[in-house]
Amino acid sequence: MKALDRFTKGDMHGIHYAVSIFFATALLWFLLRMMTEANPIWAISSMVATSDPSMKQAVMILRARITNALVGCLVGLAFIAVGGTKLITLPLAMAVTVLLSSYVLRIQTMWRQAPISAAFVIAAGFEYHSRKQGLIAGAGRMGEVLFGCLVGIVVAWIVSVVWPLPDPAPAEDPANK
Repeated sequence: MKALDRFTKGDMHGIHYAVSIFFATALLWFLLRMMTEANPIWAISSMVATSDPSMKQAVMILRARITNALVGCLVGLAFIAVGGTKLITLPLAMAVTVLLSSYVLRIQTMWRQAPISAAFVIAAGFEYHSRKQGLIAGAGRMGEVLFGCLVGIVVAWIVSVVWPLPDPAPAEDPANK
């Protein structure tokens, strides 16, 4: 235990986060890979992006992630539905999501997730030669991303209940020295 304390210097956030990531990754892998035969990587990447040892921080990140992911996914699906050449569809959809996230949503936390989500959805749509199949694949990818967010917050909450982290010590006031 002393070696762990020397290594962490009393800050267990990293260990706490590693435990959450371990269980959430295993759960997503099992649920998506073993039960549905889907590739869990998109859900796992979303879970990592929304997880945090502090539940207050995790909830804030989750709200921003879900909002920006939905915008990116919906823009991606819209661009698949409209169609166009692959050369212009992806960069244009990503640019549109940046503008929407920056000037319409104005959620500074996780705003980069909007164009990333658009890229995930459009890339899934590019795998097929029909718009219908592309939309189905894009919607499936959107579902994986959102499911990963949900699993991330649920596992973070469970770990925080089972193994609560102490509140950070208040910063010392230099005026009292």
